[in-house]
Amino acid sequence: MDKERKDMLKDAAILFIITLVAGFLLGFVYDVTKDPIAQQKEKAKLEASRMVFADAADFAPYEGYSADDASALITAAGISGADIDEAMQAYDGSGNLLGYVITVTDHDGYGGDIQFSMGVALDGTLNGISLLGISETAGLGMKAGDVLVPQFNDKKVDLFTYTKTGSADDSEIDAISGATITTRAIVNGVNAGLEYFRERLLQ
Repeated sequence: MDKERKDMLKDAAILFIITLVAGFLLGFVYDVTKDPIAQQKEKAKLEASRMVFADAADFAPYEGYSADDASALITAAGISGADIDEAMQAYDGSGNLLGYVITVTDHDGYGGDIQFSMGVALDGTLNGISLLGISETAGLGMKAGDVLVPQFNDKKVDLFTYTKTGSADDSEIDAISGATITTRAIVNGVNAGLEYFRERLLQ
């Protein structure tokens, strides 16, 4: 019995040591990688901002941004499933405000969250959108970058809808064949960003 107890204690000690070492290694890896990961995310965000606001020379955070305020505005407009993650001001080389870059996450994609940046000029024209994160079905929803993104370029509308029969005007987006959920999520997210722009950023 004593030997069994000793073996149990020995096994427990070994397991404890393994757990301790594993925890230490995980913490070490996290500390080593967190800054490079954060830098990569910032780089991707800056590149996305430049894609949707090619005329801008500089970007700065919109100081009036509040996640709670943004959520309340979107909800009041009857838009659900999307969050306004951030708003940046876009400036030209002389320091003049050109418009805003709004980062949106829609939570109703087929494969989960779809995050993108959208550039909106001061007159309400949507310069375009740039995908930051998407995990949709290969060959279907993952076509969003090629099929959906170009359709938003240089459009000035209050609200986008999607259609399966071919767009008739600027407010209609042609859905990806076989990926209506992805289309609906991105259109919904863009509408959320436009609503936030009109209610909070429009001057």
